[in-house]
Amino acid sequence: MTHRLATLVPGRTLVEAPRWHDDRIWFSDLYTFSVLSAREDGSDLHVEATVPAQPSGLAWLPDGRLLIVSMRDRKLLRRESDGALVVHADLSEHVANCCNEVIVDRHGRAYVGDFGFDLDDRQPLAPGSLHRIDPDGRITQVATDLWFPNGCVITTDDVFIVNETFGNRISAFDLTDDGRLVNRRVWAEFGPPPTTTNFDDAASEFIVSPDGMCIDAEGALWVADLASEKLLRLREGGEVIDEISAGMMPFSAVLGGSDGRTLFICAAPNYDEAERRTTTHAKVLATRVAVGAAPVGAVNRTAG
Repeated sequence: MTHRLATLVPGRTLVEAPRWHDDRIWFSDLYTFSVLSAREDGSDLHVEATVPAQPSGLAWLPDGRLLIVSMRDRKLLRRESDGALVVHADLSEHVANCCNEVIVDRHGRAYVGDFGFDLDDRQPLAPGSLHRIDPDGRITQVATDLWFPNGCVITTDDVFIVNETFGNRISAFDLTDDGRLVNRRVWAEFGPPPTTTNFDDAASEFIVSPDGMCIDAEGALWVADLASEKLLRLREGGEVIDEISAGMMPFSAVLGGSDGRTLFICAAPNYDEAERRTTTHAKVLATRVAVGAAPVGAVNRTAG
């Protein structure tokens, strides 16, 4: 299928975490510290929240309240019905570096990933983790040894799939009724894990660097690959069955729109903090795909 890209929202700093919710495309603009939403065609752009410590992952609780990862102070925020932001969970004593993505299961439990190391200062590469935040506020580490846990999905049969951006792989777990992640396995492997902790040296070993992702009605993943600067549609095992060049580095994608067949893509020239803070070249893009989003209820939650 030929994919024609349209620019929906131009002139941003670094856009991440696209979500289709309530007939709107939602996303974070990291260096304007804003969570925004727009209509399917990019119009009616609206600031939904301002997060001074930098927003990233977005998710919704079963009761409709929005959760926002506040990256640099390592908190998970919750937007109340009156628009006020409150702390849903403080992870600062549980992780040493920035938090990143969040996904919510059908029981209202949130799962938050962390970098594992200081990416901006290029400190030695180290694995990150996933923590579960229960509805009562209890925080539990549920997975370790993940090389930069990033975009994730939960399937209808309770398989938790997570990208390891700097690990050359996508991992999967079984999600138990009580919220544990068990039976870890490789969903797709593109090469060995890094053999060095020097980030610049390790970067040359990244064959596929999966960042954000979403899942479609056939169970395939659309994965934003930082290494090739393409969106890759993958079957389990890693077979590439379609690809889209975004014209710049894609960071995540989500399926949505009125018929579920629009792929919304967050992209920017790179993730260099100094450059992204001072320029506005990032965009939210859109293209049509042959296979749409899974039907309502077929996938519990998607984060990418």
